[in-house]
Amino acid sequence: MVAESVLATRETSWSEAVSQVHAVFAASELGRLIEAVARRGYAVLGPTVRDGAIVYDQIESAQDLPAGWTDEQAPGHYRLKRRDDDALFGYVVGPQSWKKYLHPAEVRLFSAERPPGEGQGGTFRILNNETKPKAPQAFLGVRACELAAIAVQDRVLLEDKYRDAVYGARRAGAFLIAVQCTQSAATCFCASMGTGPAVANGADLILTELLGAGGHRFLVKAGSERGAEVLSDLQTHAATDADLHQAETGVQEAASQQVRRIENDGIKELLYQNFEHPRWDHIAARCLTCANCTMVCPTCFCTTVEDVSDVTGDHAERWRRWDSCFTGSFSYIHGGSIRTSSKARYRQWMTHKLASWMDQFGSSGCVGCGRCITWCPVGIDITEEVRALRDGGSHGNP
Repeated sequence: MVAESVLATRETSWSEAVSQVHAVFAASELGRLIEAVARRGYAVLGPTVRDGAIVYDQIESAQDLPAGWTDEQAPGHYRLKRRDDDALFGYVVGPQSWKKYLHPAEVRLFSAERPPGEGQGGTFRILNNETKPKAPQAFLGVRACELAAIAVQDRVLLEDKYRDAVYGARRAGAFLIAVQCTQSAATCFCASMGTGPAVANGADLILTELLGAGGHRFLVKAGSERGAEVLSDLQTHAATDADLHQAETGVQEAASQQVRRIENDGIKELLYQNFEHPRWDHIAARCLTCANCTMVCPTCFCTTVEDVSDVTGDHAERWRRWDSCFTGSFSYIHGGSIRTSSKARYRQWMTHKLASWMDQFGSSGCVGCGRCITWCPVGIDITEEVRALRDGGSHGNP
């Protein structure tokens, strides 16, 4: 069973003990891990193959995981491919992020109804809706960049002046099982953003998938007391130096595979000083303002609120839905939209993500996952646009 220093030593503080523990379990034990988490009342959510992509959905067993699949990514390009092994996490990131569950695309805030038989003069009754999931959520397969994105959304939606109650209800108690990346896609640039591919903290369990001569297995480290409790249900053995070296080497190789990067020194000033740079026109000539980049981004948080009613007038609902700075109505005020062109909308998104986000929340809004590059229909590459601005010099302040 998992190392005694966590489970048996009471005189040592948990945080001190657990920080020293690495264990290994066979890949066949992953099903037991899922069962152990579910037995504690969590709805287990993780990666699975559907509609030609790796997406996040309810996971009942290890059989639901994308065994033997990987993804091929490039600007405007995503394809699944078969691997030559049975890796369960041998892919990078797909079109969905954990924002899908923590900050869902649609939430019914409340409904209102007029009691039957009261007619048009009847009084409406407001029905508050339960905005938290029926069971606490466990996320299996969280990558380092996604942990960074969750931390960013925590800062924006929980730690700012106005707290998002919907996000808070879903975030509270979420159990995070991270998996370190041992490969990168052509669109990844987390290493340059300081958000991966290694997982330092922020998860209840941290896994690294190991394949090769030692067999298919997982190196695991508990990141919390409840993570250690779950781990105690598995058959594990102490990690060897070879296991630790293989995991570290794999993560380093993932970082070295990344061909894209963003140079962050002075990036806020760079964007503020190049508000009228001709590069924005070059981007606008390609941008479809489809909002794909904001939909797949794990940190974008903008929403709109809509009220709807049925044809009888006896029932009404208020819904919160994801919105995007790429839609024409997003910046609409009295008299019209502030940003009427694709140039203005893309400039707003990129400048907010990499510059004004720092002024608002104290960090970048980008974690280097590369989704906005992969899922842009015309392959606009945010790393290339930053490089072009640097190469082109200053072209006026906003």
